[in-house]
Amino acid sequence: MYSLIRKALFQLDPETAHHVSLDWLGAAERLRLLPFFKPKARYSPVEVMGLRFANPLGLAAGLDKNGDYFNALGELGFGFVEIGTVTPRPQPGNPKPRLFRLPEQEAIINRMGFNNQGVDHLVEKVKRRRYSGILGINIGKNATTPLENAVDDYLECMRKVYAHAEYITFNISSPNTPRLRDLQFGDSLSRMLERLKAEQSKRYQADGRYVPLVVKIAPDMDDVAIEQVANVLKAQGMDGVIATNTTIGREGVEELEHSEEAGGLSGRPVRDQSTHVIAALHSHLKEELPIIGVGGISDGDSAVEKMAAGAKLVQVYTGFIYRGPSIIESVTEAIAQRR
Repeated sequence: MYSLIRKALFQLDPETAHHVSLDWLGAAERLRLLPFFKPKARYSPVEVMGLRFANPLGLAAGLDKNGDYFNALGELGFGFVEIGTVTPRPQPGNPKPRLFRLPEQEAIINRMGFNNQGVDHLVEKVKRRRYSGILGINIGKNATTPLENAVDDYLECMRKVYAHAEYITFNISSPNTPRLRDLQFGDSLSRMLERLKAEQSKRYQADGRYVPLVVKIAPDMDDVAIEQVANVLKAQGMDGVIATNTTIGREGVEELEHSEEAGGLSGRPVRDQSTHVIAALHSHLKEELPIIGVGGISDGDSAVEKMAAGAKLVQVYTGFIYRGPSIIESVTEAIAQRR
């Protein structure tokens, strides 16, 4: 059925198709129609970061930036759903068009630029949650905030979402906010994470609720940079790391329509690059810090590959757009068989 739906959606502009499909999904959930369409997700619970996940497959941030659809998305059978990226103040993002399909490689290029309605909007949505699974909230900085003040944006968002998230992700790796990726390295990363961990400790002492903090990194790092990032994450006591975000590279899509568009590339072409980063991270982190693997997962085999490289959990985004809800069944079944 989804192949027919996708054919119709792909006749639309990608961003329009995105909103149409989510609006339909949200309506189906509110009308209690989703049980007739949802896949058979395999129940295979796992405990990571002190949290119990119904299965190791999650939905990556970016699909539901404002927290408008996570109740419906969660009902499809994901073990966890991550919403955002959200910023302190609403912002329109980059000019349109800013989302491009490369169907020959089941890939997407986006330069959305953290378009969202602001953290207050997201919090109001999450306060009315019906989804009972694990909810992660991904936060970022506003484009107009100077890089030297970026931590203030992350702290503002963190304070507002802390009571409503099972874990919080700091997006410091999107290629679509100028200089954001500079925060991934050296003293900038250490200083920022030190302040974020201090806030976590303060909140834990105040109300006894410990919310794990996770950092999302880019795939465009050499092995030396990966080792340096791993060492900072350990030194600052982070709770997890997501590897990886989209790539600025174009390997595997060079001759395709839209390949020269600016933005981050996701989907099948980033699969090997993401898996390499996971394996390199794992070689340094061992079991000290769990890795959430994302990038190019389109079926059970590619998900199992990420876990073999060292990931404890995996997420899908582009694969979900191209394969539809059936990817949930295939991935959770493959993971359960591996375990």
